[in-house]
Amino acid sequence: MSALAAEGLTRRFGGLTAVDDVSITLAIGELHAVIGPNGAGKSTLVNLLAGELRPSAGRIWLGREEVTAWPSWRRALAGIGRSFQRSNVMRGMTVLENVRLAAQAGEFPLRRWLRPAAREHGPLRAARGALTRVGLREAEERVAGTLSHGELRLLEIAMALAMRPTVLLLDEPLAGLGPEEGERVAALLRQLARDHALLLIEHDMDVVFAVADRLTVMVEGRVLERGTPAEIRASPAVREAYLGQGA
Repeated sequence: MSALAAEGLTRRFGGLTAVDDVSITLAIGELHAVIGPNGAGKSTLVNLLAGELRPSAGRIWLGREEVTAWPSWRRALAGIGRSFQRSNVMRGMTVLENVRLAAQAGEFPLRRWLRPAAREHGPLRAARGALTRVGLREAEERVAGTLSHGELRLLEIAMALAMRPTVLLLDEPLAGLGPEEGERVAALLRQLARDHALLLIEHDMDVVFAVADRLTVMVEGRVLERGTPAEIRASPAVREAYLGQGA
């Protein structure tokens, strides 16, 4: 059974159709990359899956439960974690505080927020576990604003992991990274895909073809092609529309 599935997703903004009849399935143990040129609708698709946007048409399931009408906070509590193109880190707080707050947000009911943070051992354990997983455990007392760009990306992933998701939606986690930091994040993505259903939006084709199990290619809001990395590389339509004749 799929961890997250969408059927016929469409999103219109006035006369513009940003996502047009897109279906996608994510499974635990698989890294599914969505690629396409700028304006293809990739980030809009992530926002639809995460609940940041409501679809104009189509349906979304998390496991066996239809979640099409659920807001983003409810989907997050049910197991959908995500990162954003732009950083949502609180730079004046420590690394640990950022991740602990994310973990605490996943601990319903809201009355937990009224208790002193020092008494909340569950979120603290979850936060430190997430930091260990992304390799930032030794940096937990650093102020987030002092981290490198790559470390900030890892912190954002840790914040998503702290809520114990089954599905991870990662929107350009390698954007702006140098080769060394990019390889560190790519290695983490491969590791995370072992026990999560992972959707990756990414422009670095070398990374995509190195880490992805399956790919969906979008052009102008629609799905152009689906398949394994080898199948996508061999597709004449993809070569013409996106990768280029020399790919």
